[in-house]
This record gives sequence, structure tokens and C-alpha cells, in this order.
Amino acid sequence: MFRNDSARIPLSSSVLMSLLRCQIIALQLLVVVSLNVPQKLNLDIEQLKTGKYYEEPWIVMPSWKHQIISQSEGSYVIRNFDLMSIGATGDGVTDDTQAFTDAWAAACSVDHAKLIVPSNRRFLVGPISFSGPCATNLSLNVEGIIIAPQSLSYWSGLNAHRWLEFRLLDGFTLEGNGTIDGQGQEWWAQSCKVNRSNPCLSAPTAVTISNSNNSRIRNLTFKNSQNVHLAFVACTNVHASDLLVTAPETSPNTDGINIRGSSDVLINDCTIRTGDDCISIVTDTFHTMIRNLKCGPGHGISIGSLGKDGSFANVSDIVVDGATLNRSTNGVRIKTWQGGQGAANNISFQNMQMIDVANPIIIDQYYCNSTRRCQNQTSAVEVSGINYKNITGTSSTTIAVKFACSKTVPCHDIVLENVNLTLYKSHKPAFSFCWDAKGSTRGVINPKSCLAKS
Repeated sequence: MFRNDSARIPLSSSVLMSLLRCQIIALQLLVVVSLNVPQKLNLDIEQLKTGKYYEEPWIVMPSWKHQIISQSEGSYVIRNFDLMSIGATGDGVTDDTQAFTDAWAAACSVDHAKLIVPSNRRFLVGPISFSGPCATNLSLNVEGIIIAPQSLSYWSGLNAHRWLEFRLLDGFTLEGNGTIDGQGQEWWAQSCKVNRSNPCLSAPTAVTISNSNNSRIRNLTFKNSQNVHLAFVACTNVHASDLLVTAPETSPNTDGINIRGSSDVLINDCTIRTGDDCISIVTDTFHTMIRNLKCGPGHGISIGSLGKDGSFANVSDIVVDGATLNRSTNGVRIKTWQGGQGAANNISFQNMQMIDVANPIIIDQYYCNSTRRCQNQTSAVEVSGINYKNITGTSSTTIAVKFACSKTVPCHDIVLENVNLTLYKSHKPAFSFCWDAKGSTRGVINPKSCLAKS
């Protein structure tokens, strides 16, 4: 009698093996296709804060060129370019600028490329511009030491404002356990701030990242820059973390991090000890957060200077949350030139510890960093909506809170909340100074506030 259930047709072992091979080949083709689809990197500031970014295990893939090791991270292939395989010497004496140029050109053209500066090597590199646009998700991994030429003459005929510049990039990462050393001692000796008989000349910023989006800088050491150590210029969505920045306390103009014309910037867990501002935030910078900063010695955390030579400046939505300042010449400072225009507003400094700091809290609208006397002028950058909350510690100066504001454009809407600053060692009361400053207070305030009511 005929049965309607499905017939089971026995298959030989050879047929089974053929089917299995077909399935494996199909899966391999699917993986290769998915791995080679370019992934547009588009991190917003929330992604940067949480650190959620492709953390799946790597899969070893075959190399496609002799100097490249290809690996997979998550959904894409990582192709590693080792500088030693592309002609670098790494002895600290031979000029490796050309090798860096060649390696960058190769890596820039490949999706998900990683340019590796290997450990236990010193690479002498002259001024160079690493330019984009590049393929997706390019990174420079510094495990060794990159050093600058010591002689000023190396910059003859070149841009004296830059040493290592990264520009026109999207999704670029600069990271590693290595060091970027500006060897700036000769530049400092020639500075007009060290020897007033010398002309005031430009000096290079060690690392500049400009006109770029979605950049990450992490785990590196910057030291002895000729001028500023790390600058972000006209960037959006920047995350800098776990950086160590050092230079002698006497080194001129060696700011740790400078932020200019940028937005959506997050800086966290950095230690900065230099001869100038630990972090300086200047015009056209918005939506910036600094967290868990260790600063000092140095000149503290500065907004400005703003409004030099009558210029228009605009800085807003800045938060410094969590910082320890130790023996710095300023704590948190807003500095503007007379004659400037624009505004600095909606700025918060909170949860901070001051240790033997001069001028722990200061707004200075009469800033004058010039060899000539600055003339009194009526126009000024408007400073308003400034909040100081949970700031404690000791001041090395009698005046711990100073608001020196413009008579014609007074500071207003300043809020002091739970501020407790005493004199260093003696722990005697400190004092406040106010000039045309209006605001309010909440909680415990020491020294006593001198703010006029808004």
C-alpha cells in the first residue's frame, strides 16, 4: 500500500562531503563580501563618552602585500603597515621623514589601515603634513618614540607653526604606548620670554589635528614640545583620553592641549605638567567637556585669551568636571583682552581640588600678554553664565577669587556654589576681589563673596 510520508533517500559519504564543501565555500564568500564593504565611521559624542566601538575578537586573514599584515576586527579587515618594512631606520639619527611620508600614502588609500611605529625604536622625523581625505578608519599606532630635529634651522623655509600635522581626516585614531618628543630645548632658549633681547618668533606645535571629524587620541605620552603639545583646530567629535603631557615648568608656551574652532570635544583622564596652560580653549569652540584632569605645574585651565587686537570671539557650553590642580600659577581662568568683541558664556567648573594654587578662580578682562603697555579700551568680550561648584583646596595667593571685569561690559550671572578655599599651609581665610562683577551664591562660600547682585 502506498504511503504519503516523505521518502528518505540515503546519500553516500562522497555526496555529503561535496555538499559540505559547497556550504563552506558559500560561507567564505559571504564573509569576504561583508568584510570588504566600507563602513562609514560616524561617531557622535555619546559614543565617544561610552567607548562603544567595535570590540569583537580579531580573525587572522591572509596578507595582500608583503609589508602588510591583515587582520579582522569585528566586521572589517585591519591592515597593518609596519614602518620598518617600508624603509624606516628607527635609530634616532637617520632622518625617517620620507619613510613616514611613504607609509602614510600607502595606508591612507586602504580602508581600515593601521600605520605602526614599532616599540624599542627612535624615529627622527622632520615637519610633515599627514593629509587626507583618506579611506575609512585610519589609525597611527605609536609604540616607539618619534623625535623632532633639535635645530631650528631644519624649519628654514618651512611652516614654523607645525611639526606633525594631521588634516582633512574622518575617523582617524592616534594611539599607542609610545612617546612624541618635540625636543624643544633649543626653541625655548631662543624664546623672547626667556631672553627679552631675542625677537619673538613662532615655534612649532608638536601635533596638530585640523579640519577633521571623529578623531580619537589615546594612551600616548607627549613631551618637551617646541610650543603647544597637542592642538585641535576646526574639528568636530574629538575624544582625547589617557594622555600624559610633560615639559619643564620653566618652558615657555608649552600648553598641554589647545582647542580652537572646534566642537563636541571630550578630554578625560589626562595628566598634564608643563610650562603654560594645561588646557587652553580659545575662540569658536563649543560643546566641550573636560573630565578627571590632573594639572600642574603649569598655568591651569584657561578659557582664552579672547579678543586680541579687537577680534571677535565666541566660546560657549564648556564643562570642566573633576580636576586636581597642583602648584599651578592659575586655577580656572577666563582671560580677555580689552577692545575685543563677542561672548564667553555657559561655562561650568565643578568638582575641583586646588593644592597650593595661585589665583584658583579668576576672570581677567584686562589681560595683557605684551611687551608694550595695553591701552584702556571700552569694548570687551562679554562674560556671563559662569558657574563654579564644589571647588575646594588651598591658595598660594591672598586673593583666591578674583573677578576683574570690564566697566562698560560687566561680567554677569556668575554663580558660586560650595566654594571653600583657604590659604596654603596656614589655612587662614583668603579674600575675594570683584570689579564690575554680578552674580549669586549658594551653599558654603569661603572666601566671602564680593559679587554684586545681578
